[in-house]
Amino acid sequence: MHPNAQLLNTFYSAFQRRDGDTMATCYHPDAEFSDEAFVGLRHAGVTSMWRMLCERGKDLTLEFRDVQADDRTGRAHWEARYTFGATGRKVLNIIDGEFEFRDGKILRHRDRFNFHRWSRQALGPMGLLLGWTPFLQKKVQATARGNLEKWMREHGVTGP
Repeated sequence: MHPNAQLLNTFYSAFQRRDGDTMATCYHPDAEFSDEAFVGLRHAGVTSMWRMLCERGKDLTLEFRDVQADDRTGRAHWEARYTFGATGRKVLNIIDGEFEFRDGKILRHRDRFNFHRWSRQALGPMGLLLGWTPFLQKKVQATARGNLEKWMREHGVTGP
């Protein structure tokens, strides 16, 4: 197995255990992350996001597969089941991750998922009606960023 594929296996196995500290060790100091909810995070924000999600995801279960990597890039498919805290609704989020590596660590990480599908599950009728709109996605992004910044302040982390 390529070392970067092993790195991704370590990363997702740690996520399965809700071990945000081990996940954080997989990232390069210049790391960047984006997905449909968290946009443009740098290293402190990236590692804090995973720690926050692991800490809050009491019923989180995760499966991953199709891990592929070479010296420069990688990808993986993962699916997370959890209760969305703001509404108490059950979610199955289906995600494809794309990675770039440097010095044996994750430098760039981009997760992609169907925001409308996610919002229908997480937000119910509002997500069904408005989940396809940029308005709702921007609102979710602002809320996610605010929650992350609050978590980071509470844990003495500067960033994101």
